[in-house]
Amino acid sequence: MSATLSKKPPKRPEVFVQGQVIIPAWVKDLDSFRRWRFSAEAPDGGDFALLDSYLWVDLTREEFLTHNQVKAACDFAIMSIVMAASLGRYVPDRMIFTNAEANLNTEPDGLFFAWETLRGGRLRLVQREGQGVMELEGSADLVLEIVSKTSVRKDTVLLRDLYFKAGIQEYWLVDVRDGAVRFEILQRTQEGYVAAPATDGWMASKVLGKKFQLQKKSDPLGHAQFVVAVKE
Repeated sequence: MSATLSKKPPKRPEVFVQGQVIIPAWVKDLDSFRRWRFSAEAPDGGDFALLDSYLWVDLTREEFLTHNQVKAACDFAIMSIVMAASLGRYVPDRMIFTNAEANLNTEPDGLFFAWETLRGGRLRLVQREGQGVMELEGSADLVLEIVSKTSVRKDTVLLRDLYFKAGIQEYWLVDVRDGAVRFEILQRTQEGYVAAPATDGWMASKVLGKKFQLQKKSDPLGHAQFVVAVKE
């Protein structure tokens, strides 16, 4: 008499990151990743994301001149336009964004949604009991990512594909490492994202209805300083 033994699927091992963070074995899909991110087991610091089939962890600190200050320049330019015209809300970094269609849970460097996007149900504010609104779920109108030395593949390859699947209309991608100034406004088409054409460095945003240019200057002490200029 023979018996067929059913094999259990292999259990994913716990992920132990740099001796500091443990991602439990029960985190295996979008729902469980979201539960973990809001549990007491998840750390407050660090960059954690579910990028479809990848668990992304980055515990490095943000560089001041080529990341933090570039992000601040983009934040200031976008928020100035959004607030002045009451277009919607601009959301700086450290806010979790989730999209089930793209199997995505991440924290963009910046995000914008129009009032109509929220009214129409394309995006919703997710309340956590006793914590308030802690997550945005659905699709936004614009996202921003500043490339760092540890995020090149995430920002330029993985998120470019996943933000498109998530229905994001514009993906702003900035990279000023190594002295270069690279700024793209990627606009959604049926085939994928296409960079907005640049004229003397100026690019038009269909979402915000303005033209933008990333400029590199020097502060009074000789350090690089970035400004996002805006015109009609």
